[in-house]
Amino acid sequence: MAEKNKLYDKIDKTMLKSIPNPSKGAYEIKIKVPELTFLGVEGQPDFATIYLTFYPNKKVIELKSMKHYVYELRNIVVSYERLINIIYDHLMEVYAPNRLRIVMICNPRGGISSRLTIDSDWKVRGGKELFLDWTGNEETWEVLM
Repeated sequence: MAEKNKLYDKIDKTMLKSIPNPSKGAYEIKIKVPELTFLGVEGQPDFATIYLTFYPNKKVIELKSMKHYVYELRNIVVSYERLINIIYDHLMEVYAPNRLRIVMICNPRGGISSRLTIDSDWKVRGGKELFLDWTGNEETWEVLM
């Protein structure tokens, strides 16, 4: 029997696990989630690709747990805008990275595509704008990994 669709407040962040950061030096981890599937607010499937740029502090994302977390989203009814914010909040709470940037590129629906971005370095998000690599660049639909 298929699992009943759930609302966004039922997304379980406790499945996100970590491993200790093996380094004390600064480095960048890039993660691509090419098959994010969730139910839009009309209950129809929506598809997106997520690009994570992660500067670890004490914890690193355990990728298997990320896979399970993303898989759980398949039965969640949520808008693009709310979903990127929920994912951002969960990753910040669980991993407390030095920096987290999420780019979510949503597949076209009704002929319209969307690209959403959140960066913990932005002042409006409480950041110090130390990583100004996002300023002065023309935004493109493609994100280089």
